[in-house]
Amino acid sequence: MIRRGAAWLLALLAFLASAAAPAQPAAPAPKVLRYAFPVAETGFDPVQLSDLYSRTVTAGIFETPLTFDYLARPIRMKPNTAAALPEISDDFKTFTFRLKPGTYFQDDPAFKGRRRELVAQDYVYTLKRHYDPQWKSPNLYLLENAKLLGLSELRQQVIASKQPFPYDREVDGLRALDRYTFQVKLAEPSPRFHQQIMTDAGAFGAMAREVVESYGTAIMAHPVGTGPFRLADWRRSSLIVLERNPGFRELRYDEEAPADDPRSQAIARAMKGKRIPMLDRVEISIIEETQPRWLSFLNRQSDFLDRLPAEFSGIAIPRNRLAPNLAKQGIQMDQAPLVDAVIAGFFNHENPVVGGYTPEKVALRRAISLAYNTPAELQIARKNQAIPAQTAIAPAVYGYDPTVKTEMSDYDPDRARALLDTYGYVDRDGDGWRDLPDGSPLLIEYSTQPDQLSRQLVELWDKSMRAVNIRMVFRTAKWPENLKASRAGKLMMWGVAWSATTPDADTFLALAYGPNKGGANHSRFDLPAFNALFEKQGRMPDGPEREAVLREASKLMVAYLPYKISAHRIATDLMHPWVLGYRRNPFIREFWKFLDIDTALEQARTAP
Repeated sequence: MIRRGAAWLLALLAFLASAAAPAQPAAPAPKVLRYAFPVAETGFDPVQLSDLYSRTVTAGIFETPLTFDYLARPIRMKPNTAAALPEISDDFKTFTFRLKPGTYFQDDPAFKGRRRELVAQDYVYTLKRHYDPQWKSPNLYLLENAKLLGLSELRQQVIASKQPFPYDREVDGLRALDRYTFQVKLAEPSPRFHQQIMTDAGAFGAMAREVVESYGTAIMAHPVGTGPFRLADWRRSSLIVLERNPGFRELRYDEEAPADDPRSQAIARAMKGKRIPMLDRVEISIIEETQPRWLSFLNRQSDFLDRLPAEFSGIAIPRNRLAPNLAKQGIQMDQAPLVDAVIAGFFNHENPVVGGYTPEKVALRRAISLAYNTPAELQIARKNQAIPAQTAIAPAVYGYDPTVKTEMSDYDPDRARALLDTYGYVDRDGDGWRDLPDGSPLLIEYSTQPDQLSRQLVELWDKSMRAVNIRMVFRTAKWPENLKASRAGKLMMWGVAWSATTPDADTFLALAYGPNKGGANHSRFDLPAFNALFEKQGRMPDGPEREAVLREASKLMVAYLPYKISAHRIATDLMHPWVLGYRRNPFIREFWKFLDIDTALEQARTAP
């Protein structure tokens, strides 16, 4: 036993020793990127996703064999988890991928304490999941269009037998040749298969079978991949928190900047050799209304503003230059095409009112399109941060033709009225609204969301339709609810946007390909002539002959009008000065892995 006096003396000596010891340096502040989505996520199982925002998150968690260089322009494909670009047969039917050893999945209880390496069989399993009817993959159309040998037939057998999908059954079209090599075989040539599928981590990133089987139908909340980030916290429709994956392989920044882009060159020099990811955490809030999202950025509660809301462009970027008051704060801007198609409204072709292929049905859709005030959308709702669309194909992808002019974005209410009168859409009962040719009421139902931009677009639609005496009513629901209903073919009209995942026109023509119903094809358009052209261009290598087929397919989309495509948007992103390395690449969604945060500058600028 220590006497009281001795205990007091020992305590005094300990205090003096601690006081004399040198102070330990403070731990470095974590590097956190905070920003907001304007739309709520749906979940994080790549196989079940079709929305941009959920797939942005999964692209940071999961990985595909290939990716795109972040800074290179024109866009350049490069290996990711693969050791090299795939070996492709001369007939474009066989693709062989060889993976780099030493890539590991994030730790998870499903692995029972062992470190789990990524192997070829994981990609085989992941692609097979899209064929499993249990998961209702909205991206299955991409694989079925590519015609992997034996997989669609296996899926049909499963549907007919109502048995579980036999993942262990080997098929000719998708096999692991050894631990790190897998091969895809196609029934028809597909020169861009590897670009269309094997670069999209948000939809086709590798998953581990034991994780999916462990979590079952709860897999949407348990994403486990090999990527640089992992899900740390999720408050549905409110907050998504990602943190650095501590087991991520050693990967150094080595992006190539164009010779004519000084800003990208400066980024490449400053970042070269840094280990990816540089961020410790990414915090994504869901802020649907534009004003709170804008204020969050101005008040430095967000570090980055993904796509400046159009209504603030006049004060933030007058004449497309950063406003002086923002420049004085060190705020930076980055402006680039989104490579998308703004669908002012699609027409459900299985709906008896707006669907169909007969002349009077085509005339109704053309009249609605011509009556819609596209210039007002661009000027009032989008504040000139978009260009009018002539076809579905956006600039910056292969197959876009800047010389083409169509009536897609024309605004001509007089011509609309003439079409309606000619084809019998007249007011037969004297109530002031046009009726169908058979005398029954003409009523258009347009689905929308409760956010500010959607309300502006609803006003445009309402005013445009009233001007030609078409009665339109609006059904408001949250975006994920409309997405689910649209995929099921339950909406008559809905306005959305379609973003490219690869720099090729196929992405946009897929919107109208008949077999893509329930996936990319929200209009449920199914025209044999168009389907044949879509399939033909998919088998062709790039060149003048394919470009001619792309033009013919585009013309059919304009003529039959399954979609009223109003614009291709221009994105202006803003970031505070402590956010380093940002450049928009429309084909890389998980841009955060290329960013760094200057924490010292951040603390100095945000101190009270």
